Amino acid sequence: MKHRGKFRAMVVLAVMALAAAACGGDDGDSGEAAGTTAAGQGAATTVAATGTPIKVGIMCDQTGPTSLVGLALCPGATDYIDLVNSQGGVDGHPLEPIFVEMAYEVPRGVAAYHEMVSQGAVAIVCFGTPIALALVEASAQSQVPCLTPGFGVASATDGEEYPYQFPLAASYVSQGAAAVDYVLGESEGDPSELKVAYMYYDNAAGQEPIVALESMAEQQGFELRTFAVPPPGLEMTAQVTDIVSRYQPDWLITHLFGRAPSVSITTLKRAGFPLDQVVSLVWGFAENDIEAAGGYDFAEGYRGLQFAGVGDGPVREEIRAMYEARGEDAPEEMESSVYYNRGVYTAALMVEGVRASVAAGVDPVTGTSVKEALESFEDKVIGSEDLAPPLTTGLRDHEGGGFTRVYQVQDGGFEPLTDWSNSQRPLVFELLGIPPS
Repeated sequence: MKHRGKFRAMVVLAVMALAAAACGGDDGDSGEAAGTTAAGQGAATTVAATGTPIKVGIMCDQTGPTSLVGLALCPGATDYIDLVNSQGGVDGHPLEPIFVEMAYEVPRGVAAYHEMVSQGAVAIVCFGTPIALALVEASAQSQVPCLTPGFGVASATDGEEYPYQFPLAASYVSQGAAAVDYVLGESEGDPSELKVAYMYYDNAAGQEPIVALESMAEQQGFELRTFAVPPPGLEMTAQVTDIVSRYQPDWLITHLFGRAPSVSITTLKRAGFPLDQVVSLVWGFAENDIEAAGGYDFAEGYRGLQFAGVGDGPVREEIRAMYEARGEDAPEEMESSVYYNRGVYTAALMVEGVRASVAAGVDPVTGTSVKEALESFEDKVIGSEDLAPPLTTGLRDHEGGGFTRVYQVQDGGFEPLTDWSNSQRPLVFELLGIPPS
């Protein structure tokens, strides 16, 4: 609880500092900074960063309907930025993070973006698809990139149409196509005999994958039915009854957030639907979801997509070493490796955009220079190779490939069932109106 309390204090201080037009977001450790890379260097050795501070912004959702995500994701981002600073910052420039709580509410998220821009942030994580949608015009006008890894506006893959929106991980259209691709690969017989259900959180985010599912159903000939769950997704007995007793699909693809995934696991299990015939998109498959549903034995067989690595790896080891050097225990949020690792990955994306700007000789770093950097990654390792496949981006690919991997609950943990894949990339580009490269 010690680390969580520290992070919440950082958010409060950041909001107060924003209101006072101060720097915001730092917890007092930014003076310890050092290292030219955030992975593979000696995290336990600190070297002062003396360059001009560079500000980045991160929206957090620790009190709203998706707080289960934010409670681990935002500390992961905090720790990664602390790690970079403890290794010398970005080529000597310390990073100053600005964290703002927005509770997954669009007005608060939009206000947070404008506040962070006014404080000089050169890149901002705009958490939540409804918030990202509301910021399409504002981000273009402000010329400060809006990062939405694993969520956001799928059409923002096309940087010609959405110049300052960056998914930088599998969008919901890519996730929907990947889930169907996996189901088809696991199914025997003629696809025309296959029945697939899609149960989703009924908002802009939940609706986005439908275009991919419908297109693949038309192409492959399988039957598809969709089942909307009204927000906040805490009651879905009617939908599950309709799916299990009436439609009786071979496979169920789910796309739920916050507390809704655990509710779906519990409700489906009690209704007798086999969890090994369920494939969740990326925000419904984390340690928190399994524990809230009743534990790993209860959820045995449940499957889901990931866009970032699960479990331990080099960056997490460096973060532990950083805490050990301070004489502190590693944060309890690390136990939620799915969301914590996504926080690390999200922060690493901003760091690498800033790093490429600095390396190009840009001084001061601006939102425009970070945008250009984010569009120029070529087989770029983000943080470390365990976090995600190397990222290649471009003006017409702000998503960076759209890779996902399928995991399953097995024997008290998460086991990978596939390697990283984006085999439906041509279809995704076609659906988004992007010409093939």
